[in-house]
Amino acid sequence: MIRLGLIGHPLSHSLSPVIQTAALQSCGLAGDYSLFPILPDDKQGLKDLLGRVRRGEIHGLNVTIPHKQNVIEFLDDLTQTASAIGAVNLIHRQDDKLIGANTDAPGFLSDLKRFLITETQRHGVSNALVLGAGGSARAVVYSLLHDGWKVTIAARRREQAQQLAESFMNYKSRITFCTLSEIDDHSTNLQSPVSDLSLIVNTTPVGMTPDINRSPWPQNLPFPADAAIYDLVYNPRQTRLARDAHSQGRPAITGLGMLIEQAALAFQIWTGYRPSREVMFASVSHSSVSNL
Repeated sequence: MIRLGLIGHPLSHSLSPVIQTAALQSCGLAGDYSLFPILPDDKQGLKDLLGRVRRGEIHGLNVTIPHKQNVIEFLDDLTQTASAIGAVNLIHRQDDKLIGANTDAPGFLSDLKRFLITETQRHGVSNALVLGAGGSARAVVYSLLHDGWKVTIAARRREQAQQLAESFMNYKSRITFCTLSEIDDHSTNLQSPVSDLSLIVNTTPVGMTPDINRSPWPQNLPFPADAAIYDLVYNPRQTRLARDAHSQGRPAITGLGMLIEQAALAFQIWTGYRPSREVMFASVSHSSVSNL
């Protein structure tokens, strides 16, 4: 019996149990997937739950907001990708050690490439703007830099964006930062990078249910003429950001594909089985979606 689960808060509307149950069924495996809501400052709760993984009572865990960085101090080792990103979205046991990994990064990049091949063409090194500086932003920035993009990070507070940019100093010639308010300030030197963007990625929760009429993009600022828009939010299925982009003739996609891809990669790490992406997607294709 394979026992899996998700750490985070809040979790009441998570799709992960549906998706991972579908993965188990597609591979003919007996198991279950449970939710483990743990408050942001409950370190003892995290330690106790991870103790169950260490003892083999739980075979693997996903990790979501707000614990993608909080769990690291309780782990024995990180994969190279998780270490480079500085955030973990899954935990598994290996040789009596707890290992933190990150499938957000390859999950995002895989879905992004499918989207760009379908919707637009890239020529040479392209410019991307990443909105937000949290755990998801870390995975996105890492993926883009590793794939050869130039990246500007925009966060509510300059120190947030700067701290994230400084985490990737190996790529310092291709990374810069600003505040979200500067995107709409035409007196700053950000005007040229915005006008020359090939991609905008929203990693913030702005626009997620129930605040479906909000967008992280400034209301009166047109989207760059050549930019594609990728919104990690996938509840609602079409966010305000994606709708606004479509209304201006720009290609846009939300994050359900990334959710499925990172979940499938996590399942492979836990079980050694490759689940059907089609079965996993079908399990939520008619569902009311929420956060992982």
